[in-house]
Amino acid sequence: MTAHIENHTMKAANTPQPRRRDVAEENVAQADENPEKMRAVAAEAARFVAAAEAAHFVKDTYSTTFNGTQEYSTKVLEFAHLNTNAAFEYVRQLSSVKSPAEFFALSNDRVRQQFEILFRQAQELTAIARKVTVATTESAKASTKLPDAPLRDSSKRGL
Repeated sequence: MTAHIENHTMKAANTPQPRRRDVAEENVAQADENPEKMRAVAAEAARFVAAAEAAHFVKDTYSTTFNGTQEYSTKVLEFAHLNTNAAFEYVRQLSSVKSPAEFFALSNDRVRQQFEILFRQAQELTAIARKVTVATTESAKASTKLPDAPLRDSSKRGL
């Protein structure tokens, strides 16, 4: 065993100096490349995370907007149905009018009622639009919110 160690030591001593230098230079070059590779991997991971967050943001915002638009459209169709039925009812009532005074009285009542109905419908649609806008804005804020970090007060730094 002692002869083997001595033989190995002799080989190491007989290895030419330039070969050791080349190996050392290769090791230094690899050590220099590793941080660059790690930075590249970290940058790629950051891009992947950013893309995933952007996709999540778009999905949440689209979903919120779609649901609100659907609610708004449903309400518009409901109002159109009610207004159409009211128009048919007005025409039916007009067909039984016997005098110009009755016609004007019926028309005045119809205009007043329809104005009140349209005003309430506009208020409901405005409320839905406001709710959708707030929900979409809140969804966007929640998706883009950065993690809370304690803020430093520059006046307490002791500078």
